[in-house]
Amino acid sequence: MDLTSNEPFWLIKNGLLASYPSLKEDFETDVLIIGAGITGSLMAYKCLAKNYKTILLDKREVANGSTSASTSMLQYEIDMPLYKLSEMIGQSAAEANYWACYHAIDELQAIVEKVKSDCGFKKKQSLYFATTKKDVVNLRKEFEARQNCGLPVFWLSSKDIENTYQIKKTYGGILSKQGGSIDIFKFTHDLLAYNHKKGLHIFDKTAITAISYTKNGAKVTTGFGNTIKAKKIIYCNGYESTELIKEKFVKLLSTYAIIGEQNDDDQSHLNDTLFWNTEAPYVYMRTTDDNRILIGGEDEDFINDKKRDGLLNEKNKKLTKKLKKLLPNYQFRTDFVWAGTFGETEDGLPYIGTHPDFPHSYFVLGFGGNGITFSVIGMNVIQKMLQNKEHPLQTYYRFGR
Repeated sequence: MDLTSNEPFWLIKNGLLASYPSLKEDFETDVLIIGAGITGSLMAYKCLAKNYKTILLDKREVANGSTSASTSMLQYEIDMPLYKLSEMIGQSAAEANYWACYHAIDELQAIVEKVKSDCGFKKKQSLYFATTKKDVVNLRKEFEARQNCGLPVFWLSSKDIENTYQIKKTYGGILSKQGGSIDIFKFTHDLLAYNHKKGLHIFDKTAITAISYTKNGAKVTTGFGNTIKAKKIIYCNGYESTELIKEKFVKLLSTYAIIGEQNDDDQSHLNDTLFWNTEAPYVYMRTTDDNRILIGGEDEDFINDKKRDGLLNEKNKKLTKKLKKLLPNYQFRTDFVWAGTFGETEDGLPYIGTHPDFPHSYFVLGFGGNGITFSVIGMNVIQKMLQNKEHPLQTYYRFGR
């Protein structure tokens, strides 16, 4: 499955930051992590911190799957509104998940600082605004749910939004005091380099052809005929996990994003905030650290790569039109357009933990619009599991829930 298309901005901006060898010999290890995107890199970071001998494997160049197509918006808001998630799993559980995502942004910032990554991490606010009058009732409900559990949120009127951000045609919104943006492709490479110096074995362009399980672990055979014997396997392969797991546990979607040319105009009124709205599917928007604006959305059911990519021109036009509606005075000309495949779960939560069909194995699958924060949570959940301990949130991420 090809997870990205055309020209993801981060790939062009950064170029080839690092290249790692393919596997050329047999290994034995404590932990084998499959997937060298942001999720696998964070999981490797945690494993090394706990002194596990660790190997990271990817069939592509590292970070060239979904990580390269990410819009890198860091939000604590789960795709499922808090008030709705409370109805599904209970209020205390829903609030705990929202707070976990909230704190994950701070934890990610701490890792960025520790590895000294120049990935442009920046703390931002987040504005979730209504696009129609009928959306206001539920958005108010969401505001009250967040306010009641202590999350730092404020209600802005449509006039407030227009005066502060120059965004037109809204009906009010929730301003959250926690969020951020990052070049996640650059950070993943920086984190891998840090891990590599700490002893992580990284092999890219190495496909797995067979996995056999033993009493004490698993044996992985690669396309080159080499093997890895591991006590534990951790799958961090995102949407490609649907090719392994039999049951349908996630709905695959294609999302589209465009980035404009560098703008000479002052856009400081937009730089400190992430924006998303109540459309279904929602539109999301942010600025970049080199004075561009990014807007994405227009999600479609994923059918195949060819159909997804065939819609790029059409989606570019639709997203540009939506941007002009929101920011009529903004001078925008598309510079990059791309699509990526992501997953949507019924409750908006990730799948993290064990699966009965895969002995000695764990999965960290951070689906949804905030997959990065779920990856931070996931590394902590799996670290507990590796130590035969329980994480307080793991029951909400289990398969078969």
